[in-house]
Amino acid sequence: MAEPRITAMLSPHRRLSGLLLVAVAALLVGLLSLTTFMRDLDGRSFDYLSTTAPVVPEQPGITLIAIDEPSMDAIGQQWPWPRSQHAELIRQLREAGTKAIAFDVLFAEPSGDAEDRALIDAMGPDIILAADESQIERPYGSTLVRTEPMPELIAAGARSGIASLSMDGDGVLRNMPLYKQGFMAGLLEMAGGAPAPQSETVRRIQHFGPAGSYPTISYYQALDPAAYLPPDFLRDQIVVIGFALQTNADVANGGIDTFETAYTLRSRQLTPGIEVQATIFDNLRNGLSIGISPRWLSLLCIALAAALALLVSRPKEPGRKALLLALALLAIIGGSWLALQFGRFWIGPVAPSAALILGVVAIATRDFAGEQRRGREVQNAFGQYLAPELVQKIADDPGLLNLGGVNRELTILFSDIRGFTSIAEAMKHDPQGLTRMINAILTPLSNIILRHGGTIDKYMGDCVMAFWNAPLDDPDHALNALEAAREMLAEMEDINRKIQAMLPEEADVPLIRMGIGINTGTCVVGNMGSDRRFDYSVLGDAVNLASRLEGQCDEQGVDILIGQATVSAASSLTFRKVADIQVKGRSATEPSYTLCDET
Repeated sequence: MAEPRITAMLSPHRRLSGLLLVAVAALLVGLLSLTTFMRDLDGRSFDYLSTTAPVVPEQPGITLIAIDEPSMDAIGQQWPWPRSQHAELIRQLREAGTKAIAFDVLFAEPSGDAEDRALIDAMGPDIILAADESQIERPYGSTLVRTEPMPELIAAGARSGIASLSMDGDGVLRNMPLYKQGFMAGLLEMAGGAPAPQSETVRRIQHFGPAGSYPTISYYQALDPAAYLPPDFLRDQIVVIGFALQTNADVANGGIDTFETAYTLRSRQLTPGIEVQATIFDNLRNGLSIGISPRWLSLLCIALAAALALLVSRPKEPGRKALLLALALLAIIGGSWLALQFGRFWIGPVAPSAALILGVVAIATRDFAGEQRRGREVQNAFGQYLAPELVQKIADDPGLLNLGGVNRELTILFSDIRGFTSIAEAMKHDPQGLTRMINAILTPLSNIILRHGGTIDKYMGDCVMAFWNAPLDDPDHALNALEAAREMLAEMEDINRKIQAMLPEEADVPLIRMGIGINTGTCVVGNMGSDRRFDYSVLGDAVNLASRLEGQCDEQGVDILIGQATVSAASSLTFRKVADIQVKGRSATEPSYTLCDET
């Protein structure tokens, strides 16, 4: 039984295999992070975390004027409305004291009548109009199409900005527009705010609430502020005018100029385009947009999370391991939220969490397979020497073993069959029969030893050597050894009956007897032998004395001789002193005893 196999859990090979497993886990997750599936999961995690206690400006920077169903009813016309209607709205808003006006409505084509002139005359430096830019894919290539407001409107003093928005692959609007002449960037500059810094990399929108989070009035109310709005409600306000039809439309039903945003995951509602534009405005005004981690940083986080699996997998107890895994996952998710909340920086937790879980599962699978293998090794190593329940106990917890040679107090038993030479002579022409006979003797005796918690050291012909209190602790080792010896002697009657039945009819062989020597003392126990072959065995003076006591049984006329140390350790039994024995190699004699119920 090889000690290196028992301690394999601590070997450099195991540590190397753990590093290899987490490296493979990191590589697999790194590749998976390039897939649409993982990108969508990352987007969903952003939706959830960015809307968990989000940073919100003290005051919204925009008031929305909604082209909605009540306005359709109040005006009494379907879209498009006469452009003189918009000119009147502009006049009313200026009179109400608005600071800047943005139309999230595309006035690209002339209407062909006097209505255009009314709108042109209403233009001025306080107005920004939406432009559109879109990529059209054709079989022969892509075409970038830009649609601007009518030139006459721009010439009359208005300015334009691209209001186009782009969704992620899963249809959710998460990213800030990158246009150099953006709609909300132009509005911010026009309203006297600091020019929005132009980012060359994609940043994400910090949404502040579900649909309806911005102050909103209907178009028809803005046409007559004195009648419908509190005094000075619009003074110094920046307003955005646009569609808000089906404002509360369910996601499944769709809507007009509405978008899935980060809050759709929670509210299951779409957000009107003008509210999205207002959110972009406040992101620019307050510097709240969120940077995205570069690819190298994402891969580094995946690698670190996979390495963390080594630490999480250290405890053996499944409960502690599960607790550490849960805490590590919470740390990854919490770290991602903190970076978003206070650093305005997004490091997706999905890929690192997947790397951590995959690493832990891989190591757990390896450890399970190793435990199974070690269990088989323990079974193979100790199955011949220990009782099955003790073997299973060691297999369940190899740490119970303390191999390599240690000093322990043991009780050693030697037993030898008297009269077996006559049996061997009678069976000299039947070696197979002799083998069956010795097995018939040793099997029941071995079973008794194992049943009383003993470890069988070796068989020497018809002699058995066993010991107690190793490899597992046995505080009653002396008593258990004596009980085993008593039962072995009692078994001899049944063994003789079986032996007589197996002998040839003409054989006249006397009944066999047994001599047993038992002694207790400190011994060295562990792997003994050479580099190529070794056994789990014991060495020590107490072993030699047990062997000498067994050899003195015939001379003293008893079946069992017991040393003084064993008698002292098993004080609950009654003993009878037999003789003081002179042991070879010792000058002093050793007292020997037998059990009172043994002759």
